[in-house]
Amino acid sequence: MIANYHTHTYRCRHADGTEREYVEKAIEGGLKILGFSDHTPQVYPNGYQCPVKMEPRELEGYVDTILDLKREYKDDIEIHLGLEVEYLYTLWEPLLRLLEPYPIEYMILGQHYLGNGIDVPFCGAPTYDNESLQAYCRQTREALETGKFLYFAHPDVMWFLGSDDVYTEEMTALCRYCREADIPLEINLLGVREDRNYPRKLFWDIAAREGNSVIYGSDAHHADHVYSPEVIAKADRFVERCGIPRERILDVMEI
Repeated sequence: MIANYHTHTYRCRHADGTEREYVEKAIEGGLKILGFSDHTPQVYPNGYQCPVKMEPRELEGYVDTILDLKREYKDDIEIHLGLEVEYLYTLWEPLLRLLEPYPIEYMILGQHYLGNGIDVPFCGAPTYDNESLQAYCRQTREALETGKFLYFAHPDVMWFLGSDDVYTEEMTALCRYCREADIPLEINLLGVREDRNYPRKLFWDIAAREGNSVIYGSDAHHADHVYSPEVIAKADRFVERCGIPRERILDVMEI
């Protein structure tokens, strides 16, 4: 692993450490590329603020900090400024207007909530509801159809406990679209590290069959998570069990 594009900062309220610490750990681990992609702020109605994202007022400081580090460490590591973004229906255009003045280099899709993201269950909460699974697949596909996203982060975050046949049908269609649109799918190393409900083998069996491209993402919320040989080795074993050939695992992304 020589590149990681999924890195958070303390601004999301569930990560810690300084951005500099993340950069130093990346260099120590031998990474050539580090992309910061903290949870994007959203312009919610009625003053609502999501407790796991930065606030709009923090965006400028985030941008300035990453750009300063990019200049400072330019001879040591390639740093990129990105965001992990949710596609929330009526909030999408306001979000694009919020981001327009800033030199954001890339966005990754990380869909944690559906609809407009308010008063709805977390996608990672267990559910047997077919309609929730279908809504997840529909909303993420609509997001990817905008052409704004570098890749699809933890695409298997949806914790569906219903019929495997239903899951296979819905996720096959989603994976097939991603392959046809040349959108890589992320093996989420935080999920690997913490034995979460993702990566889900059934999903990655489907991705292997459909021929999807794959990228590893650290999803680092602590500096020590930026690069871990043990976690990467565990992910490698998982990918091998799913039958995903090494040549479909991307080392770097073009930004």
